Amino acid sequence: MSIPAAPSNDDSVHDRLVGTRLPNVRLESTAGAVDMVALAQDLLVLFVYPHATGLPEPPVPGWDSIPGAVGCTAQSCGFRDAHVRLSEFGATLAGVSVQEHAEQASFADRVGLRYPLISDPRLELAKAIGLPIFSASHRTFYRRLTLIVTRGRIAKVFYPIEEPARNATDVVEWLQAEGHLTAERSV
Repeated sequence: MSIPAAPSNDDSVHDRLVGTRLPNVRLESTAGAVDMVALAQDLLVLFVYPHATGLPEPPVPGWDSIPGAVGCTAQSCGFRDAHVRLSEFGATLAGVSVQEHAEQASFADRVGLRYPLISDPRLELAKAIGLPIFSASHRTFYRRLTLIVTRGRIAKVFYPIEEPARNATDVVEWLQAEGHLTAERSV
């Protein structure tokens, strides 16, 4: 299995996605069906990850050797732990992967996630806006990245994410530096 690594200085993903509108697609999530446009009407933190179960079995053989594949549980739990802080910024939080709804729901329950995990097994977001993907063992997965979306447009892209467990902290720090505070918090 030969999987190309995500370049550590790949600005093309950032350059291509910033300013792009989230597509008008409806996807299943652990919180029911979600309309991506409605979800992103204000401030959305949308982290995109390859595959998470919180279990020791990998989704495909050789998973641990695929650059950027490992760390989905740590990333999801980091966002779980930062959820309250993100809501203080007025942010809606959601995660998305190619996993089916039932698998997402089981994972969310197992690790105590209180935000929606969105299932995109047909890669509708990748097709609509060009999110990066990779293939392994005849399956396709999203590459790990995080989008900050304001009023429907992508404002910031975190990619590549070298330390998945720290991604939520990086997002909080960026939101704070950018001055994203809700009206209640700024008085």
